Amino acid sequence: MSRDPLIRALPLLDLQPGWVVRAVAAGVATLGSALALAALSAWLITRAWQMPPVLDLSVAVVAVRALGISRGVFRYLERLATHDTALRGTTSARTQLYQRLADGDPAAAAGLRRGELLARTGADVDTLGDVVVRAIVPIAVSVVLAVAAVGILAVISPASALVLAVALAVSGVAAPWLSARAARLAETSGADARARFSEDAVTALDHAVELRVAGRLDRTVSRAVRSEHAAVAATDRAAAPSAFADAATPLAVGVSVIASLLIGMDLYSSGTMSPMAMGVLVLLPLSAFEATGALPAAAVALTRARIASRRILAVLDAAVADPHPGDRELDGPAEVVAKHLRCGWPGGQVTAPLDLDLRPGARVAIVGGSGSGKTTTLMTLAGLLPPVSGTVQVDELDLHRIRSEALRRNVGFFAEDAHLFATSVLENLRVARGDIQDAEALTVLESVGLGGWVSGLPEGVHTTLAGGARAVSGGQRRRLLLARALLSPARVLLLDEPTEHLDADAGADLLRRLLSRYGGLVPPQRTVVVVTHQLPEDTSADLVIRVEKAESENALPTP
Repeated sequence: MSRDPLIRALPLLDLQPGWVVRAVAAGVATLGSALALAALSAWLITRAWQMPPVLDLSVAVVAVRALGISRGVFRYLERLATHDTALRGTTSARTQLYQRLADGDPAAAAGLRRGELLARTGADVDTLGDVVVRAIVPIAVSVVLAVAAVGILAVISPASALVLAVALAVSGVAAPWLSARAARLAETSGADARARFSEDAVTALDHAVELRVAGRLDRTVSRAVRSEHAAVAATDRAAAPSAFADAATPLAVGVSVIASLLIGMDLYSSGTMSPMAMGVLVLLPLSAFEATGALPAAAVALTRARIASRRILAVLDAAVADPHPGDRELDGPAEVVAKHLRCGWPGGQVTAPLDLDLRPGARVAIVGGSGSGKTTTLMTLAGLLPPVSGTVQVDELDLHRIRSEALRRNVGFFAEDAHLFATSVLENLRVARGDIQDAEALTVLESVGLGGWVSGLPEGVHTTLAGGARAVSGGQRRRLLLARALLSPARVLLLDEPTEHLDADAGADLLRRLLSRYGGLVPPQRTVVVVTHQLPEDTSADLVIRVEKAESENALPTP
């Protein structure tokens, strides 16, 4: 298997040969029209200078008009073909990326910073798709047109053809190499800075209120600004090779035209070249460089795509499914038992050993401050993170022995920052279960306190949330996410901060109902584990685990 990340990543685009050939053919027809137009125009100008009968020029005049029109038509067709191919490719790449992340190791996605995951599934996939429009098609077209231009000129003057070939090599090889070097410097130096900027910017936008209350908003914004400045500085350092790359093509064009003119004048003075041939000899190189003019940008696109491919493949490689996947189904009541369980991220804090027996219908609250390991414990119980030590069993089966689909269907982790999609309210709920109908959705939305809000929407549950989470308040978002969790088929609900952003009284009421077997939110046979910062005193929880943020490496939970 090739180690080049771009070659490994290209199959994600699922490019059909027919699509690519169609795009290249349209591109060749576009620049071929320009090349033929330059040659024919040169012949027509010099022939008209000899003042022949008008009828001798009529065919050439009509052909010039036809080529001028056809160039625009073919350019339009090329744009349609290349963008259609690129959009199909990015759709295929995202589909495969999401599918592999869903089927593979959950820690591959969960272990990334929010901004970094967004960059890899968004901007990086777009950059990979740009290879079609900005690299594959332009390179193929330029090769065909360069060979054609040199071949035509070789018929008139082999010496001029040799000069043109060298000049095209400078424009089509040296300039792209310098552009790629500049892009590589900018991308490798600025990629981490841009990822940090994306993370800090997303954090500041999504959690501005909490950060302001905690006095950390200015610090977060300052980090984002510093990261942006670092990315700009990396771009500035890459400006020097980029400037030389921009100068290479104009210099090559000038040298080629001047050399062709000098060679043509010598041949014309010796009587071995006609005026029409000399005109073609001088003007044809100008159109020939139109094909290679796109190659520096193609080299930049290839370099950026290679770097983006490396980041995409890092996620996909980390998400490779377990070579010994579980094959056991869950047919029991979904009793979760943890023994001597220690949880944590690689290189991060590790929780103290925890024993936990979640019998069907149990109600458990995990209470503590930020960074104490509450969410990490939930993710480990859900099988999204491997235990640092100890075991987690569901119905007496270790998590790694259970089929992934069966585990997700029975034990569900619902994150506090789960995504709301820019689609209808109903479709956002169907993320949890695809067969949810209007009546069931309205009932659950009413139970979490969104009945009045939904009834006020223009189309009820079919109203589109333009912009996803930006279309709702923080409290409405949490209630929607809670409704999604309640509608899921999971028999064990692991809820991370379900009442954050709600006012104190409303949040306390929801927590009481969640932690009561008969609170009307969760049926008595389903298990509920809630992570929260603040727990009302009068809940019906069977067990409260209080976690304090440790000053050392371990965070110690106290049942």
